[in-house]
Amino acid sequence: MKKICKKHGLTEFALRKDGRLRCKQCNTDAVILRRRKLKEMAVEYKGGKCQNPNCGYDRYVGALEFHHPNGDKEFGIASKGYTISWERIKQEIDKCVMVCSNCHREIEAGILNVSDLKI
Repeated sequence: MKKICKKHGLTEFALRKDGRLRCKQCNTDAVILRRRKLKEMAVEYKGGKCQNPNCGYDRYVGALEFHHPNGDKEFGIASKGYTISWERIKQEIDKCVMVCSNCHREIEAGILNVSDLKI
């Protein structure tokens, strides 16, 4: 159904579970904003930088990732994690080490050992 959104003009609206209509683009924007905020909170919670003592990367939160060293993974932080509560996210990232994308690739390739990281 098309309606006029104050922000996006004439656009598609969707019926929400609570029975109200919402602009689809406004909904997408809200999800993106929430995910970015929760990623920033998660990075800050884990210390704000790569936990590889030989790296310490801290310039861009988008380049920091969460690695589950024991494979004990209820959900992927980047995939579904930002659509659930902060408390559940904290429980999940408590199982993780936070590393930059380069160090994460080296862990996955077996070049960098997780036991060498500051946790």
